Amino acid sequence: MPAEQPTARRPRRETVTGVPRSARRTARPPGHAPARSEISEQTSLGHTYVRSLMRSQLRAALSALATLALVVGTLPLLFALPQALDATAPSPAPLVWAALGVGVHPVMWLVARWYVRRAERNERDFTGLVEGR
Repeated sequence: MPAEQPTARRPRRETVTGVPRSARRTARPPGHAPARSEISEQTSLGHTYVRSLMRSQLRAALSALATLALVVGTLPLLFALPQALDATAPSPAPLVWAALGVGVHPVMWLVARWYVRRAERNERDFTGLVEGR
């Protein structure tokens, strides 16, 4: 019986391709967004970012307030109009109570819903700016 000769196997060589390590280090994003550091360090640019958010939130609030004032504030004028035009006209009490009890609340709800969505969008945009997205 012939003796078995051990077969010497050489390990297989594999070629790894990819981005060199030096290029990976330079392509890495900074640990923090520049806008965030501007805000935390309270620089004039950071102050401008925060003022921009505050202005957009104030603009949304004033728009909601103006809409409500226009809609709800003109109701007394609308209720007084029939009596001003015709002194013998009956009192519009049922119409007044129906408008105040039923008609105003959906308008207020819609304006409030619009305002909340607008404020959240402003904050989301600001967060995206600060985080660099």
